[in-house]
This record gives sequence, structure tokens and C-alpha cells, in this order.
Amino acid sequence: MKFATEYMWFHTKKHREYINITREVEEVVRKSGIQDGMALVSAMHITAGVYVNDAESGLIADIDEWLEGLAPYRDGYRHHHTGETNGDAHLKSLIIHHEVIVPVTGGKLDLGPWQQVYYAEFDGQRRKRLIIKVMGE
Repeated sequence: MKFATEYMWFHTKKHREYINITREVEEVVRKSGIQDGMALVSAMHITAGVYVNDAESGLIADIDEWLEGLAPYRDGYRHHHTGETNGDAHLKSLIIHHEVIVPVTGGKLDLGPWQQVYYAEFDGQRRKRLIIKVMGE
């Protein structure tokens, strides 16, 4: 079994952003030479996430609105007693989750017809990273 690892860095301009990283993940898979296996894509911060869904702007806005309804940005989170102000970002990350595993077949991501890989930032405007690890033969 072979492994390939690369990191991506983000420094978003907004507090919350949803960034399509499918092409970047595909490039890591291509460079790895792995034909059959899987790609792990994982946010390395507890206030960000990774998910697979459609690349449609209305859906992305709906996802953002839904997450904000479940974990609104506000004062009063117990986490804020530590001096932080990002309690909502931690909860949003738990909802989205921090990683996905995508199959690799024939040297390419084996995604469904509308599936795309997204990095979700919930406490942005600072430097964060993500790991892409491709495993297989």
C-alpha cells in the first residue's frame, strides 16, 4: 500500500466561508499515482469542517442558514468563559464534522454526479490547515 500526504492552508477573508476544494484534492490524488484506494480530507482545526455535497450557491446559503440556526453566533456560550468568542464555531464543526473519506478509482476521485468536496470555515480570518492523505495501490 502507498500513501501520499499534502496540506492546504487557508486564511479566509470572512468569519464563515465554504470553499470548494475538489480540484485541489483531485490534484493530490493525481500526483500520488494511486489508482485504487481512498482519500482522507480532514480539517486540522476544531472550528472548521469538511463535507461532500452539491456546488450550488443556493444550497450553500441554505447550509449556512441552517447551521446558524442550530448554533447561532452569540454571547453566552460557556466556552466564552475561557476568553474565547467562538463557541458557535465549535458546535458548527461538530454538526458538519471535520473529515470525509472519498473513494479513489482509476486514479480519480470516485464522486457522484453532483458531489464536490468543501472546506467549511466557521471561525475564519486566521491561518488554518487541512490534510489530504491518499492511501491505496
